[in-house]
Amino acid sequence: MAIIGTRFHDFEVERQVLGEVELTSGPGGSRAELLEVAGDADVILAGAAAVFDAETLDALGCRGIVRLGVGVDGVDLEKARSLGMWVANVPDYGTEAVALHTVTLVLSSLRRLTLADRRLRDGSWGVADLRPLHLPSSLTLGVVGFGRIGQRVAAMLGGIGFEHFVVTDPFLDADTIEGVLPGADATLVELPVLLAGADVVTLHAPPPPHGHLLGADQLGIMREGAILVNTARGALVDSGALVSALAAGRPGFAALDVFEREPPDVSMFQSVADKMTLTPHISWYTEESELSLRRQAAEEARLILDSKAPLNAVVSPMAVEAR
Repeated sequence: MAIIGTRFHDFEVERQVLGEVELTSGPGGSRAELLEVAGDADVILAGAAAVFDAETLDALGCRGIVRLGVGVDGVDLEKARSLGMWVANVPDYGTEAVALHTVTLVLSSLRRLTLADRRLRDGSWGVADLRPLHLPSSLTLGVVGFGRIGQRVAAMLGGIGFEHFVVTDPFLDADTIEGVLPGADATLVELPVLLAGADVVTLHAPPPPHGHLLGADQLGIMREGAILVNTARGALVDSGALVSALAAGRPGFAALDVFEREPPDVSMFQSVADKMTLTPHISWYTEESELSLRRQAAEEARLILDSKAPLNAVVSPMAVEAR
């Protein structure tokens, strides 16, 4: 059993679930490092940075890979399937934590708190540099992706004072929105309509297979002065296009917890620094959510070790000849 690319100080949580299993660990930042640590492992628990491309998977002899998180972008899923490997994730460990961080970024952006802090430290006073500020009840919230986290964010912001919502999600129907936001002014729309009509846009969707969900064309139709919040995936937004769009005022402000490359080169945002709040991919984290993540991932690994199907299989192995 191997654990790759985590910042955990010890593996007592995993050992409690896995029992008497030989455990190795390491950063796994490169193919060579990954194979050195996990080359002989039956199951691999992997952090977000570990990349399992076709060549790496060919060199492994494992029965399964369990992602310590939701995204499986770094795994060649079809190759894993063809090699008879399970790929599993932990899709629901941090719903409340991510929703809380998203709501915090939305409210901080509405009140321009990071800019207010900078201005005060620079000797400024008053609201002149922060205008215009608005109440949530006067604004429209756009939610891109209405799964567990998107629903929780909408419900929390509805409780704070947002009354108008536009939602886009290809797997959604209007009844689901009504169940989450009973009696609210909430409409299911296509993405371009949402971007053009929302004052605040928050992202909770997986990235498309190719390209970005929000590139220059999409950002260009956002409302002047709108706020964009991304706590989902860095690949959703074209970073270069976002810098240009912020300079043009559409959107007027962005709050990012995830980036195309992590850690990011923040110097690329320097020209629009006053229009951004950046946090270091921490939306998932609370002590409680981290503990839940570790336990659930270890439980998935234990099932694979016991030749059972994991509860959250992203890839189920094809019937293959003995390797």
